[in-house]
Amino acid sequence: MKNLFFASLILFAFCSIAEAQQLKSPEGKFVMEFSLQNDGTPTYNLKYKNKEVVKTSKLGLELKDDKKSLLNDFTIADTKTSTFDETWKPVWGEVDHIRNHYNELAVTLNQKGTDRQIVIRFRLFDDGLGFRYEFPAQKNLTYFVIKEERSQFAMTGDHTAFWIPGDYDTQEYDYTKSKLSEIRGLSQKAYTANVSQKSFSPTGVQTSLMLKTADGIYINLHEAALIDYSCMHLNLDDKNLVFESWLTPDAKGDKGHMQAPNHSPWRTIIVSDDAREILASKMTYNLNDPSKIENTSWIKPVKYVGVWWEMITGKSTWSYTNDFPTVQLGVSDFSKAKPNGTHGANNANVKKYIDFAAANGFDAVLVEGWNEGWEDWFGHSKDYVFDFLTPYPDFDVKGLHEYAKSKGVKIIMHHETSGSVRNYERHMDAAYKFMNDNGYDAVKSGYVGDILPRGENHYSQWIVNHYQYAIEKAADYKIMVNAHEAVRPTGIARTYPNLIGNEAARGTEYQAFGGSKPNHVTVLPFTRLIGGPMDYTPGIFEMDISKMNPDNKSHVNSTICNQLALYVTMYSPLQMAADTPENYNRFPDAFQFIKDVAVDWSESKYIEAEPGDFITVARKAKGTNNWFVGNVNGETPRTSNIDFSFLEKGKKYTATIYADAKDAHYKTNPQAYTIKKIAVTNKSKLSQFSAPGGGYAISIIETK
Repeated sequence: MKNLFFASLILFAFCSIAEAQQLKSPEGKFVMEFSLQNDGTPTYNLKYKNKEVVKTSKLGLELKDDKKSLLNDFTIADTKTSTFDETWKPVWGEVDHIRNHYNELAVTLNQKGTDRQIVIRFRLFDDGLGFRYEFPAQKNLTYFVIKEERSQFAMTGDHTAFWIPGDYDTQEYDYTKSKLSEIRGLSQKAYTANVSQKSFSPTGVQTSLMLKTADGIYINLHEAALIDYSCMHLNLDDKNLVFESWLTPDAKGDKGHMQAPNHSPWRTIIVSDDAREILASKMTYNLNDPSKIENTSWIKPVKYVGVWWEMITGKSTWSYTNDFPTVQLGVSDFSKAKPNGTHGANNANVKKYIDFAAANGFDAVLVEGWNEGWEDWFGHSKDYVFDFLTPYPDFDVKGLHEYAKSKGVKIIMHHETSGSVRNYERHMDAAYKFMNDNGYDAVKSGYVGDILPRGENHYSQWIVNHYQYAIEKAADYKIMVNAHEAVRPTGIARTYPNLIGNEAARGTEYQAFGGSKPNHVTVLPFTRLIGGPMDYTPGIFEMDISKMNPDNKSHVNSTICNQLALYVTMYSPLQMAADTPENYNRFPDAFQFIKDVAVDWSESKYIEAEPGDFITVARKAKGTNNWFVGNVNGETPRTSNIDFSFLEKGKKYTATIYADAKDAHYKTNPQAYTIKKIAVTNKSKLSQFSAPGGGYAISIIETK
């Protein structure tokens, strides 16, 4: 399938530091220009269809305890250009093949007075630009500490932005839509409470950042291949409208300990005048290395249910007893404790979920709260918090494994670390072996609360390396990973496709913590999902949380049809039907879509898209001729117009349309929906109403 063409030419040394080097994208839509300022400061700018989208922006790194740093006084020693074109097959994904086509410019810079050398590598695709810093092996730059990376993204105007506040520990915020000049005034309101958080600037924002210019150009700023480096945020100079990189510090305030040869992650700029092309871009994945897992046959997309939502809503608990105000693993004797009667991970309840999964064609059941230690797991800066091995007395590991196996269902392991990464690494081999021995091939890990060692942040270099270590170690045991509260993904799932899910954003759980904005899911695919799939846990059918727990007055700001559509619009190879069996049994006709929808795709068509307003996606189920369509809508009711030209010519299909009723509304009438079947071909068209916070879902099955 691969068609590789690689041509590398040594071009010419610059005769003047003011001379610029241009790089064009394969189809010529983009032009990037690199140059040195008179003081030897590296700069670049970017044009799209002859319009400047990034003005001249400085590049470089400030080093700790270094008189000169890597900021200026550079001369160009060499430039190399090349082109690359391949097609590769992802293990899972929105499509069954991805083209990786770019033109490259590598600029080698020598610094006067230090005899140090760096390379700035640019790759220009037909959907945007990636660049990174490379540090070759050399005598005068071996070990160094980054004080700050100084990569700039100079904007051409006061663009509209969809942003969350800059934070070293969480991305679990609702998005704010505003002009760049308004971020400072809105920052305090946008920064809502979380169990672990640390802001750094009133104009700091996180990537992936979505922007729209006044003349309709969409710009996305992010990073790719975050390996052995700290997570990048952006800090806005709101007088000059220039974003600059802002790395996450460690406990000492350092932002990166480097050893050459090494390189930074890629800094990415995806640009289009069509919002649908932002969603369809695979540039982030293409900037990552190919899979390092040779045999990927054990990596399988998963549709699952779980003992989770009843805990999130407060109906049941993770803890087994109320007798122990404090727990010491190996000392506290749970066999002598009185059960609290609310523990969700008990044998009878887990079997109920296994039976439900088996009866409805689900692959697996997630069980949280199965292991000892939940009585005092949070908020105590506790190192030895879990051993990931010892079950509560009412959770029979072997018996439940055998029961699930007899039903053709697997159980998904849960490893909450409470942020104690040293403790997790201490137990990791034993925990993964325990999973192998007991039939678990996927784990949901969690990093709730402040990180231990104390003073570290969720997104600092050392902790980013921990997340990577957990993924690679899991691959050794053929285990798939779904990490929650970890750093947001940057396309690493191409290299390690056992990373089948991440949270790293405000997920469905917040609908039980007071609610999320009704248009939240029309923003996430433009931001958080640019770097990889999200375990968003959709599928909530009962929006009034007080019906689950009278003490919880939260409301899920979504209609049922919006929840159905998420299985298509929020791409993930790991999809949860998050509500309880009781609530699904109340709406079996709507639940049918969740049972039918695929989790792995061969084609994806983005039909309509506008960040914050609406998204409509059609996807073809891998290995079939069946399609599924999802539409999610923001706060304004609208009529969605689509055609079915993506269907195969000459074929006939039956479309089942799950749609908002005319009087549906995310707040006042969220469970009002209609279902109808119609015959369609590739010539068919559809006009479909979407309510506020609503949407529709369609299954399209080939007529035999």
